[in-house]
Amino acid sequence: MDEIAVLIPCYNESKTIEKVIKDFKRALPGAVIYVYDNNSKDGTDEIARRAGAVVRYEYQQGKGNVIRRMFREIDAKCYVMTDGDDTYPADEAEKLCEAVLERNADMVVGDRLSSSYFEENKRPFHNFGNSLVRGAINSMFKSDIRDIMTGYRAFSYQFVKSFPVLSKGFEIETEMSIHAIDKNMRVENVIIQYRDRPEGSESKLNTYSDGFKVIMTIIKLYKNYKPMGFFSWIAVVLVLLSTAFLAPVMGEYFDTGLVERFPTLIVCGFVYMAAMQSFFAGLMLSTMKQKNMQDYEMSLIFLNREYQKQLAVSGDKPEEEYEDTNELCRLRHRDDRVESQV
Repeated sequence: MDEIAVLIPCYNESKTIEKVIKDFKRALPGAVIYVYDNNSKDGTDEIARRAGAVVRYEYQQGKGNVIRRMFREIDAKCYVMTDGDDTYPADEAEKLCEAVLERNADMVVGDRLSSSYFEENKRPFHNFGNSLVRGAINSMFKSDIRDIMTGYRAFSYQFVKSFPVLSKGFEIETEMSIHAIDKNMRVENVIIQYRDRPEGSESKLNTYSDGFKVIMTIIKLYKNYKPMGFFSWIAVVLVLLSTAFLAPVMGEYFDTGLVERFPTLIVCGFVYMAAMQSFFAGLMLSTMKQKNMQDYEMSLIFLNREYQKQLAVSGDKPEEEYEDTNELCRLRHRDDRVESQV
């Protein structure tokens, strides 16, 4: 198991990847640097290999797909995720790692928006989109993550191995943030300096299409993580809409004793029924989510046991911390068998 693993997903970053690797080697001398190439056509992988990184490949296009493979394949006490475009300073990485290794943070957010992002970034719609997403998520999920879309983060082993990656593209950062909030994980914000891409390096993020995907991801995750709130809002809208159309019909009935617009009355009745169904759907899904949360907490117990075993096998756990001598003997016996086979 690595002490610190630096994860760099890359797609056509030949102009900057060598500098990024060297900067992180200097900032975190004991870290293992992994570059996952995502179908680059400019020799990014060869440059990264010559710079001393461990190079692996993900052939399904999209940042979310790359992160899924990284999280699945790499075991470390602390993970640092960054981009290969040299926009994030490596000398801030130690602060992120300290929060994970010393203060037991599960996710550490490299906060660009509180420092130089709005001055350095030359794309005004990106500035607006980042502020919009941050405000929406913090409002809906009652959180205080100061930079939702940042690609500079650190994670604990427990976060990485319990995070189900569902996003395929750049909406992965939004999914990470909401997962951490919903699962009551310890999140820290660390202010970092941001610099815009160097000349000749192009952003892979499409302002409009990827922005739309992020908004749809927020709505989908709000439905999944806050079903009572989501379906209650639908029920309220349906009730208000139905009441607006029903009010004139009821007014005529009280004035004349007749219902002249039966189709409107019937449709309003069905809309009221839809509102009731929406409310009870939210109630049932909320109960199911509560059970899911209980299962998740129990899975963390087993995950922590697996983590302790990995530490023991890698020799990072002192003997006095083992639960009993039998456990220590079993691990030593297993190591002896592995050595004899080698």
